[in-house]
Amino acid sequence: MTDRRPGRYRPLSPLREHLRESFWFAPLVTCVAAVLLSGVTAWLDEAVVTASVAETGSADELMRFTGAAKSVVSTVSSAMLTFIGVVFSISLVALQMGASQFSPRVLRLYVRSRLTKATFSVCLATFLFALLVQLSYDDSTDPAKVTSVPVFSGLGSLLLVLLSLALFVLYVQSTMRLLRVPHVIDRVANESVAVILQYRRMPPEPQPPAVPEGAPTLLHEGRSGVLRDVNIGRLVRIARKHDVVLHLVPRIGDFITPGTPIVRVAGAADRPPRPRGIALALNVGVDRTMHQDLSFGFRQLVDIAIRALSPAVNDPTTAVQAIDRIHQLLGMLVHESFGDLCFRDRAGAVRLVEPVPDWQSVVDLAFTEIRLCGAGHPQVTRRLAAALDDLLLISPDRRRSQLLEQRRLLDRAVVEQLPDPEVRAFALLPDRQGIG
Repeated sequence: MTDRRPGRYRPLSPLREHLRESFWFAPLVTCVAAVLLSGVTAWLDEAVVTASVAETGSADELMRFTGAAKSVVSTVSSAMLTFIGVVFSISLVALQMGASQFSPRVLRLYVRSRLTKATFSVCLATFLFALLVQLSYDDSTDPAKVTSVPVFSGLGSLLLVLLSLALFVLYVQSTMRLLRVPHVIDRVANESVAVILQYRRMPPEPQPPAVPEGAPTLLHEGRSGVLRDVNIGRLVRIARKHDVVLHLVPRIGDFITPGTPIVRVAGAADRPPRPRGIALALNVGVDRTMHQDLSFGFRQLVDIAIRALSPAVNDPTTAVQAIDRIHQLLGMLVHESFGDLCFRDRAGAVRLVEPVPDWQSVVDLAFTEIRLCGAGHPQVTRRLAAALDDLLLISPDRRRSQLLEQRRLLDRAVVEQLPDPEVRAFALLPDRQGIG
């Protein structure tokens, strides 16, 4: 870990992440764009008629396009709802299969998929655009009285349909990829790498400020749920306003309820922060997110592995693929510093201290459940042994004890599950592929 000063979150970072987790924002934006586009094309259609009348004295040439354009727009508006139903049906099937095959926690990958949102949004915008275009039709059949011919409106509908079809093909391909285990594991691992890199940019301080004896503790006054993330900028501003240091008690990913200790206030403040103001800076929901949660990536990979090792699935190869990524993430963390993250105000004073999991917690999360569920699968135990041996080779002395303990527990678990000495020796032989 370098010695550079910890960074600060941008104030809009939580908002941007919450919008990515939602499914309403992208359709709303595209529907508003469809309304504006329909107004622009209606104005262009009127401008074309005006120009044609000014140049030739009538709109006879343009009237030939009216029937075909209206037919195209009407077909698009009636067929697009059915098309949207097909898109949704594929999404529901993918969600059901993903929940049963991998883990309910990986369903967030489908919700966060930009391609899924883009496909649904463009299809919805195409339907709305075609509907609004039909409302702007000029029903006059007299070329001398017509004021609008849907030239640009029909062309816009065709372009939106072509875009919808292209996105639909890409969406089907993406959904098929997300139904395959390696791609899901790869997505989870990539998001975990992004979180680790974020913590590298904000390294913990060697000696964060301690909480003095008798420091007041504020209790949570919001709703119950999982602490998904915190608005760092808001909490720093609250602490600066009251000239205190806020020590967050729960970690990201903890379940909190009203009355749970939420922050400890260090500093001689005449008027301490209000608990309600603190609660407004906490994002509490029903499930965890990857935004600020260092452990959630490991949690998803472990869940995929132990589900694959269950008697109902019995797929140790999937567990090995999850262990591959766990090995990768631990290799990135083995040299990193662990400790509370300190966030500063503009003057450089520490205003917020956030706890994060230590190395022991991360190693226990990564290996314990897989070891217990996979001790009877030589393919899994061989891959676990290879991962631990590799990490022991690159880990500093202060990190070796936890890995050695996991290696000892793995040996004991295999001895208990496999009494045959030859099978036991085979199961404990390190192999990066498990069994080829």
